[in-house]
Amino acid sequence: MNTSIQEQPASAQESRPADRSPRMSVILATDTYETIRAVVERFRRQTMCREIELIVVAPETAAVDAVLAYREEFAAIRIVEAPITSVASARAEGIRSATAPVLFIGETHSYPHPDLAEILMTASTNSWSAVTPAIGNANPKGALSWAGLLSDYGRWAEGLPAGEIPTPPPHNAAYRRDVLLELEDRLEPALGLGDELPRWMQARGYRTYFEPAAQIDHANVTLPKHWMRERFVAGWVIASNRAERWSVARRLVYIGGSFLIPAVLMWRVLPGVWQTVRRRHLPFATIPAMVAAAVLKSVGELCGYAGGAPTYAEHYMLEYEVHKLAYLAHSRA
Repeated sequence: MNTSIQEQPASAQESRPADRSPRMSVILATDTYETIRAVVERFRRQTMCREIELIVVAPETAAVDAVLAYREEFAAIRIVEAPITSVASARAEGIRSATAPVLFIGETHSYPHPDLAEILMTASTNSWSAVTPAIGNANPKGALSWAGLLSDYGRWAEGLPAGEIPTPPPHNAAYRRDVLLELEDRLEPALGLGDELPRWMQARGYRTYFEPAAQIDHANVTLPKHWMRERFVAGWVIASNRAERWSVARRLVYIGGSFLIPAVLMWRVLPGVWQTVRRRHLPFATIPAMVAAAVLKSVGELCGYAGGAPTYAEHYMLEYEVHKLAYLAHSRA
């Protein structure tokens, strides 16, 4: 594993062809260009590529400057030097450096369909503060992949109807830039795992639209040991982030009710699971694996609510978020 990423102050390098104003900024946080090469190739195929500003956040410009070879294909390419102590902190730096009115927060392991940006831009009106695409499976071989995808993204699965939804995911979605910048010093924690961003948006009346015509495929951990660890540390990080702003009394309530967490997690994604089962022939073990995932995540949440130091969990969560493709048992489909 490679998680030794050096800290350094944030700075930016820009390459912008003349007379091009971006309509969408795409934020990609990475350690090297090789980590995002396949994702950049997908964004090069976008039908509105020449209207996209590509923001690459990395510890060093030299590690990703190969992306500048495509400067003429995009409206702009901007490299932001920033320490990747967490993916959320790097994305926050990218958002602050972006110039387009709509931002798409990408991942090192999520692959947009060619018309994703164009469809999201069409749906991004002033009525919606966020627009979410349908999230499909980039490595659909095996129950662990499907269980991971549906556990994390079942609320935004293929087959669900278009329309207003309660919350967007913190990444793999398009946001109005002005909305995210309102978070100011809370931007970084809001972009992390947990529910701070959707709760903040709901409290201010910001609305989210689900547009299933826009699609992106997400790769999922499938090596069993790492699959189990990812489920566990995700729950720990989520609970630790919540516990920072919760009272001791509320944390105790959640500790006492932790045995209910698996049922709550399964209930949230049930509509997406049902639609996926109707549309695809899933491996038989998918649902049992989802139950196991919910139990592992609930144990992680219990550790976080109990005040366990999250350093271990954050270390592995950063590794899985940046280098997820290293933990696939099968090559990406």
